[in-house]
Amino acid sequence: MRTFMRSLRIAAVLWLALGAAWCRADSPIVLMVGGMNKIIYLPAIVAQRQGYFRKLGLHVEVVSEPAGSNAEDELIAGAVQGVVGFYDHCIDLQSKGYAIESVIQLTRVPGEVELTQAGRAGADLRAIGARRLGVTDIGSSTDFLSRYLALRAGLQPSQYRLVPVDAGDRFMEALRAGHIDAGMTTDPTVTRLLDAQGARILVDLRSVRGMRSALGGDYPASSVYMQRAWVDAHPSQVRGIVQAFLMALRYLRSHDAATVVASLPPAFVEGHRAAYVKALQAFRPEYSPDGRMPADGPTTVLAVLQAINPDVRGGDIDLSRTYTEKFLPRRGLAPPAGR
Repeated sequence: MRTFMRSLRIAAVLWLALGAAWCRADSPIVLMVGGMNKIIYLPAIVAQRQGYFRKLGLHVEVVSEPAGSNAEDELIAGAVQGVVGFYDHCIDLQSKGYAIESVIQLTRVPGEVELTQAGRAGADLRAIGARRLGVTDIGSSTDFLSRYLALRAGLQPSQYRLVPVDAGDRFMEALRAGHIDAGMTTDPTVTRLLDAQGARILVDLRSVRGMRSALGGDYPASSVYMQRAWVDAHPSQVRGIVQAFLMALRYLRSHDAATVVASLPPAFVEGHRAAYVKALQAFRPEYSPDGRMPADGPTTVLAVLQAINPDVRGGDIDLSRTYTEKFLPRRGLAPPAGR
C-alpha cells in the first residue's frame, strides 16, 4: 500500500511539474531542503543568503520540505533538480530502480539524536519500553535510523510502530504530550528540548564517536543529491552548485555561530536564538571540510539499510554509482574561498 500511495504522489507531482515547465521555459534550478532551519542543512541557506549561487552565475531557488521522503518524490518526478538531504536515499532509491547520486557531502555525521522524555527510566529503546517511535515521516532517514537503532536494542518490528511527527515544534509537542515514547530529531530542536529539561538523550549521532558506536562506522548523511541523468546533462551547473556549497562550508567553519545566525532569516531563530547559536557553535566542526565521501561511508550506510530492509540486497547495489566526486577540486587543492 505504501508503494502504491507513493506512486500516486509521484504521478501527481510529475503532472504539476510538467505544467510548470510548459509555462516557464527559463525555470530556475530548484533545490529542495528536507527541513530549511535544520542545522545539518544550513549550508544550503548560507549559499543562498551569501549570494554564492548568484556569484557563480546560477539562478537557484532553495525551497523547503519537512521530510526527505517527500523531497525525493519531488526529485523523481522532476519537479526539483536537487535535494539537500541524507545520502542514504541514494542507496534506497537505487534498490527501487532509480539512478540518484550525491554530488557533495555536507556533514561528517548525521546530526540526529534519539530522545525520550526527561523522567523516563532506561538506557535504550527496549529498556524504556518504547512502542511509539517518532520520526519525521515514513520513508525518511529518521525512519531508517530509528528502525536500525530499535533492531540493535533488541526490538522486532512487531514490537513498535513509527509515528510521523515532523520536526521542530511539532516534534517537541509530541514528545512532551506523550504521543511518542521516543523520537529522532536534530538541532536546534534537540538543544531546545535539553535546555528546557524536557528530554534526555538515548543515542547521540552528533559526534564521530557517537556515530561510529551506534552505526558501526562513518555514516555520511547531509548531502546534495540529484538524478544522474540531470547531472550528466548539466555538468557546468552541477559544478557551480558544488562550488557554491564548498564556499558555504568554508563560511560555516570559519565564522562563529553568532555571526552566522545574524545572517539568517529572522524566522529561523525566532523565540530560540540562544539555543540555535549554542547548537550551531557545537556542531560547526562537523561540517565537511572538503565535501568528500568518507572511505567506508557507503558500505556502512548499505549495511544499515540491509539490516532493516530485505529489499536492499548488497549484490544489486553499485555503491560507486550512488555518489560522485568529479565536481570537487582535486585532492590537495584548497576549496574555493567564501567571504
